[in-house]
Amino acid sequence: MTSLTNYRREWFSNIRGDVLSGVVVALALIPEAVGFSVIAGVDPKVGLFASVAIACTTAITGGRPAMISAATAATAVLMGPLVKEHGIEYLFAATLLMGVLQIIAGMLKLGRLMRFVSKSVMTGFVNSLAVLIFTAQLPQLIGVPAVTYPLIALALAVIYLFPYLTKAVPSPLVAIVVVTIVTLSFGIDVRTVADLGEMPTALPVFALPMVPLTFETLQIIFPYSLALAAVGLLESLLTAQIVDDMTDTVSSKSRECVGQGTGNIVSGLFGGMGGCAMIGQSVINVSSGGRGRLSTFVAGAFLLILLLVLDDVLRIVPVAALVAIMIMVSIGTFSWKSIVDLKRHPGTSSIVMLATVAVVLFTHDLSKGVIVGVLLSGVFFAGKVARMFKVSSRLEDATRIYEVEGQIFFASTHSLLQAFDFEEKLERVAIDVSRAHLWDISAVDALDQIVLKFRRRGAEVEVRGANEASASMIDRFALHDKEHASLAPSPAH
Repeated sequence: MTSLTNYRREWFSNIRGDVLSGVVVALALIPEAVGFSVIAGVDPKVGLFASVAIACTTAITGGRPAMISAATAATAVLMGPLVKEHGIEYLFAATLLMGVLQIIAGMLKLGRLMRFVSKSVMTGFVNSLAVLIFTAQLPQLIGVPAVTYPLIALALAVIYLFPYLTKAVPSPLVAIVVVTIVTLSFGIDVRTVADLGEMPTALPVFALPMVPLTFETLQIIFPYSLALAAVGLLESLLTAQIVDDMTDTVSSKSRECVGQGTGNIVSGLFGGMGGCAMIGQSVINVSSGGRGRLSTFVAGAFLLILLLVLDDVLRIVPVAALVAIMIMVSIGTFSWKSIVDLKRHPGTSSIVMLATVAVVLFTHDLSKGVIVGVLLSGVFFAGKVARMFKVSSRLEDATRIYEVEGQIFFASTHSLLQAFDFEEKLERVAIDVSRAHLWDISAVDALDQIVLKFRRRGAEVEVRGANEASASMIDRFALHDKEHASLAPSPAH
């Protein structure tokens, strides 16, 4: 009963808002899909059909309502070499395998890895994406008729001012209508959607990729499929997290992995390229009032209607209106607060954010930026935790007692070794770790070195107070002789 209630809520609780926002997103998808097709080296229809298939499929199978998935730049840049060297049929085969790998990732619950992406990395991700979205519009801003700029300004004015009149209709949709009417009424000659490339004139056809079913084919497509699956899931899960934050809701990341994989399989079977979630269009959807799965489905379905039924209307829409929408998205996506926070936040957090942005802008690859950000976050965190320990000592009845406090792991073992005085002449040494925790074999190895160094100098050594987890690590991995270094578990643990 609960699942049926959730189903109704996710599909029918916001029908008006979802339908209108879906229409806006459908229009915004067109220039993006065409542009990404060019990047991948395929006809525009490949990207457009992919956007239809992925959006409609993920609306049903995905884990994040209101998120838009379609053909994207992040995946398109990886496809060019495959298409150039082996042809488009191998791209369809790679897209199918990409989907299978993503479904496997979902079943293995790999979506849970998102917990290791810090807030600084997320901020860097959205900031760099905002810049990429804006720079992607530059070809439509350079070498165009001068009248294009007033039209973009008009569209931006409508987008930002119309909500003060009413929010019943999404302002980006109103901007498209207004700019289209103005250009037609005054006979203004500017680029339209028709100038972006040849539009499809028939429904996509279901067909398996025409490639040999051999191990050689698998060798060719597997590296591409693996890279596509990883990049697609990374961008999709990050986008899902951002939409979670925007809507103050939670979503199933593992189900999203399966949903993305299913969408890519359907896309490959209907002559489309692989894709993933699109933060720009997802922001448009949420900002325009989209909250449910219906908005995502309408975006894909209305895009297909535009391509096949309303193609004559679609062709006359000025590119300037669509550029204005994407500029609005880039402005809304960028975290302006993060600029002020550079001074207020810890230096390491700012470095992580800036490094993520720098790598993405340099490589034009969101996944590389996120990987660098996550690695830096891990290094800084390890360094911080490594400093959260201390060693004190006292002499009692000819026994030197060392008290170790804090977290002992690979990053803190060097400092741990330096805290012991091995030159002091001692008969007995007690190492009290009751207020410490040994996390890994590096910690156990450091303890081994300490014990053995004291033993070589003729001292009897006792390790005392280890908690249950630390004691288990020592019993399993320590090499020192337990007769000379007895392990006394702490009664408190």
